[in-house]
Amino acid sequence: MSPKVIRQQFLDFFASKGHLIVPSAPLVPKNDPTLMFINSGMAQFKDFFLGNGQPTAPRIADTQKCLRVSGKHNDLEEVGIDTYHHTLFEMLGNWSFGDYFKNEAIPWAWELLTDVYKLDKNRLYVTVFGGDAQDGLPKDDDAFALWSQLISPDRILYGSKKDNFWEMGDTGPCGPCSEIHIDLRPDAERKALNGKELVNNDHPQVIEIWNIVFMEFERKANKSLVKLPAKHVDTGMGFERLVRAIGGKSSNYDTEIFGPLIRKMEQISGVAYGKAESTDIAMRVVADHIRAIAFTIADGQMPSNAKQGYVIRRILRRAVRYGYSVLGLRAPFLCELVPTLAEQFNDIFPELDRQMTFVSKVIMEEESSFLRTLENGLKRFDLLKNTLQSKQIAGKDVFELYDTFGFPLDLTALIARENGLSIDEEAFKAEMEIQKQRSRAASESEKSDWIWLDEEEDACFVGYDLLECPAKILRYRKISDKKQTLYQIVISQSPFYAESGGQVGDAGTLTIRDKAFSAPRTIKIIDTKKENDLIVLITTDNFEAICKEFAKHYPLSNVFVQAEVFAQVNSTKRKLTENNHSATHLLHAALRNVLGVHVAQKGSLVNEEALRFDFSHFAKVGEEELASIEHIVNERIRQNIPLEERRNVPIEDAKQMGAMALFGEKYGDFVRVITFDKDFSVELCGGTHAKNTGQIGLLKIVAESSVAAGVRRIEAITATEAERFVNEKLALVQQLKEALKNPKDLLKAVIDLQDEKTRFQKEVERLQTKELQLLKEALSRKIEQKGGVNFLTQLVDVPNTDALKTLSFQLRQQYHNLVSVLAAEIDGKAHIALMISDSLVAERDLDASKIIRELASLVQGGGGGQKFFATAAGKEPKGLELVLEKAKQLL
Repeated sequence: MSPKVIRQQFLDFFASKGHLIVPSAPLVPKNDPTLMFINSGMAQFKDFFLGNGQPTAPRIADTQKCLRVSGKHNDLEEVGIDTYHHTLFEMLGNWSFGDYFKNEAIPWAWELLTDVYKLDKNRLYVTVFGGDAQDGLPKDDDAFALWSQLISPDRILYGSKKDNFWEMGDTGPCGPCSEIHIDLRPDAERKALNGKELVNNDHPQVIEIWNIVFMEFERKANKSLVKLPAKHVDTGMGFERLVRAIGGKSSNYDTEIFGPLIRKMEQISGVAYGKAESTDIAMRVVADHIRAIAFTIADGQMPSNAKQGYVIRRILRRAVRYGYSVLGLRAPFLCELVPTLAEQFNDIFPELDRQMTFVSKVIMEEESSFLRTLENGLKRFDLLKNTLQSKQIAGKDVFELYDTFGFPLDLTALIARENGLSIDEEAFKAEMEIQKQRSRAASESEKSDWIWLDEEEDACFVGYDLLECPAKILRYRKISDKKQTLYQIVISQSPFYAESGGQVGDAGTLTIRDKAFSAPRTIKIIDTKKENDLIVLITTDNFEAICKEFAKHYPLSNVFVQAEVFAQVNSTKRKLTENNHSATHLLHAALRNVLGVHVAQKGSLVNEEALRFDFSHFAKVGEEELASIEHIVNERIRQNIPLEERRNVPIEDAKQMGAMALFGEKYGDFVRVITFDKDFSVELCGGTHAKNTGQIGLLKIVAESSVAAGVRRIEAITATEAERFVNEKLALVQQLKEALKNPKDLLKAVIDLQDEKTRFQKEVERLQTKELQLLKEALSRKIEQKGGVNFLTQLVDVPNTDALKTLSFQLRQQYHNLVSVLAAEIDGKAHIALMISDSLVAERDLDASKIIRELASLVQGGGGGQKFFATAAGKEPKGLELVLEKAKQLL
């Protein structure tokens, strides 16, 4: 049975049980600061479990792309070594949001596995939660009883909290779970040892395939558990493991999920899979990693040196290292796998197929760059090898190769062995731990539980229509880290726009009026963020103290319920931000007009000061193209095109309107469409915008650059910032005119001035060369013969350090067995040049770099160089005479 058929049977099965089938969310979550990547099927539904949103249906099923390479769920180092861990994997899942529970979820799982997929019941085992005294939780006897109706009780195991109590994180929804495991060992091994003994014991052939979570609790920050308002079901079945189980394979990599990629790698490398463990591991690493790399880029995350981008770069480099060191590949090869991968998934994840050329190009550029880094790393290794005092490379040097050049421990160890060396692995691990501690210390913050002040009302956003409105404060919490203490506040109706889609969050104030206060209390809102779909206002003001003051007059449960609260957005900041956001839409349309329809947004930043727009394009945008783009945008601004905003448009209707959607964004069934002339700019967008293009005033492009392979960036300013920029440039031109006595042709006057400067520079250089020649002749007459050595110590007058060096080398060429010490005061500082002929270095074991350091101390400075030539500088030129005397004594 093919992977495509297996996947479709899962979706069809749950559709027949009344589930809505939804698409996979992008791999990079946009409004969830707790997640770097989507790492489970339930991640896109967190809001529904947290009570911050309503699902589109009470029953949902899907297949979700997941990535586990950071934090608690980090499988990276196992990938390729074993046969069942992956970076990117598909999670098949079905969910119930307050609808069905154990009575339906358990028999449906059994029906699908045994009746539809025909898995051998005698190979299946089930685990249920065995209770936990610390949390005061009993055994899940309900689940045990339900399973007993389907499978022999001796195949049901009670599991620990570690294995059978699922938690989203340190806080949040959680609950007991029931896992289904399968024993894929040969019959002889199964007879020799009961598979029951191997469940949850990391046996590569006795593996979990499905986890059914009964979500009924919430873990609070103080570690206590409280019941959720409703019971939910959250299930996750690893697609790769399921396909392996149905096919009776001993490895996930032996299935047709990975088969096409491994066969392509055999063609590229000329190495057969299945012949040697080392090359098999390398091919598994590559086949796995290209999936994570390609799909993440297709979802909008470019490789970079920060956050998610750094993780993708790290995965890519791990794959390249295996190809380089094990398969002998010296040219980019990952990019050649993208077409194979895109064809495999064009039915379920079409975003890769649609961007195949772009993704391939980005990967190729990243590979080429890292291959150059690898070469530099090998040069660094050679340098370290040549300076070793023993046969072991120090841990700090191994760490430098890892941290700077991307060399993993095993690659450095391999190269070391080839050179008859070893590495200090324990010291390397110590360096790694220091780095991890630094990273943890930088990112640690402590969040308290939400303190609810009003549980009767829901939070909503009204900022499209209002910049100020009355509201109720619903809840708050305190966040502390090493730098500061912040408070997060949620209000009933918020005019504050939360940072999203590249647009920064609003700032403003909350004003509280009540008889409890002698005067209104104003809370300064410095930013607005989204946590999942919850709008959170952020303040540095001590909101907790205000609550305590208020509580003196009212019961705590009624804090602020009776008070008059007024929310007000900083309208100046909002309006300037709106100008820049609308300008990005016009810029996007103009870019496609001038450069071509291949241009697609790859990132943006919009605030009150400027806009930044990243887009796909493989060449520098020329000056004429930039001028044309800017002209088109300003022409549209002058036309004063009114904003056409349509809310709650069915997604298919929006597509029919030609609205541009962004890869990597998750859109619901209903969307918001922003139009500035239906024939020019139509986009899906949740941000705030100018009421008409005339409000933007003017757009001025100030920079164009490259940010990644195949991605360009334009930075621009609008409105008052653009006006200020133009006025500054005009003022500068006027100052230039006045400085040049108001010439008729300013450009010609500047060019003439440059030409004149060039002529004078050449004349100065000619005179300096002549002067230097005369000085060299004068110095030649002062050379003394001492014991077969030509010896010179002299204070000289030269214009710069280059002249001092040139003099030294010219004398060296003219005289054999020369030792010269030249000293000069240049720009108020002391400079020394020491030259020793190679013959003297060899015969008398002289070292200029050591001698110069002793001389430099006399001018309060330092120096260094090579054995035959060294220089020094210091801040005390009065010591130069002492330098010459000391040189005579030493030499």
